[in-house]
Formats: sequence, structure tokens, C-alpha cells
Amino acid sequence: MSLIKNLTYKEGDFSLEVPQLELADSGVTSIQGPSGSGKTTLFNIMTGILPLNGWSWNFKGEDLAKLPVAERRLGVVFQNYELFPHLTAAENVAIVASARNKGIDAALKEKISHYQKTLQLEKCWNTKAALLSGGEKQRIAFLRAVVSNPRLLLLDEPFSALDEKLRAESREMLRIFLKEVSLPVLLITHDAEDVKALAQYHLNIRDGRLSSSATVD
Repeated sequence: MSLIKNLTYKEGDFSLEVPQLELADSGVTSIQGPSGSGKTTLFNIMTGILPLNGWSWNFKGEDLAKLPVAERRLGVVFQNYELFPHLTAAENVAIVASARNKGIDAALKEKISHYQKTLQLEKCWNTKAALLSGGEKQRIAFLRAVVSNPRLLLLDEPFSALDEKLRAESREMLRIFLKEVSLPVLLITHDAEDVKALAQYHLNIRDGRLSSSATVD
């Protein structure tokens, strides 16, 4: 379990108050809420995009909130996937894998190859990111996050850019993928179907306030 405490953020009339938030050591914890509820603000604080003092995040005895962003070792997938459009799918993965692991050794090459097959990326591996489909971009973003040597994964509305049919297919592929990688995951979403398909633990957020956590059947 990792534990966030005393996270308070205010901007204008909006305030985010998180006295305590527990994240499981395994499986997917989801935070679901509508636009403006504070879920993306929380995500941005956790990833360091939005700097904030006075809170703590205890992860196995280390306070991640006090670390520089690069040292938090978070695998992050953003809504728009944040790929380098001029690089191929393979290059997008390699540039992050190499930077976060101080090079790519044989074991990491084997891991990338395995996950490439799991995520069905062989056909688009040498295609520039600008030419990839939405689903391909999403899967490259998942792979890139996992090979970045993360402590845990943070996913911000990872299915919102896909059409309804593709969302269902992508949820199932991600469910299988996340079981393989065995990392704790925080999923930020507005969609109850994401929660049903992926989450083992669930919280709601409304007006900057989190509900009590619950196990998802």
C-alpha cells in the first residue's frame, strides 16, 4: 500500500481536499468523476505537472512527494498519449526505455518484444507516430510507460480518445496486459465501463472530495 496524506489544493472557487488516499500494492485503483470534479488536478499533482507543497506520498518508506519528478519513477499515460510524432512506434518506446534504464540490455529487449506481441504492435512497429491509429497510439503509450522502469502506473482517461467499439476492445487488451506487468495502477476516468472492466478498487470524486474506497465485484 502507498499512502497519500494532507493533499490540499485551491484555485479560485475550486478546492481539492484529500486528507488520506490509500493505493493498493497490486491491481487497479480507479477514481471516477465528471469533468471539473478534481480528478485531473489530483493526477497532475501526483505526476508533478502541478507543483504543490505540504503533502506526502509514502511509497514503501519513501516520500515521493518530496522527490524531483524524474525520480518519482511513475509510468504515465496521458489522454492524448504524448508520443513524438516524427518518431516511429519503436523509436518512441526505445527513447524512453533507454533513458529510464540507462540503456537497453538483452533482458529489456526481450521484455519489449514480448509486450509488443501482447499489445499486437508488430504491424505498426516501424510506422511514424503521426500515422498511427488512435488505438495504436494508445498501446504504444502503454508499452512506453511500462518499460520506463516505473514503481506504478498512472492512467489519465486512457480510452477517451477512442470510439465506443474500440474502447471495449482496448479495455480487454489492457486488462490482459496489466495482469502480465503486475504493477499497481491508478486509473483516472469519467466512464463507469472503464471501472467495471479494469478496477479492483474504486473511489468516486465529486467537487474535489473523494468517497471511501470499495472493492469492485
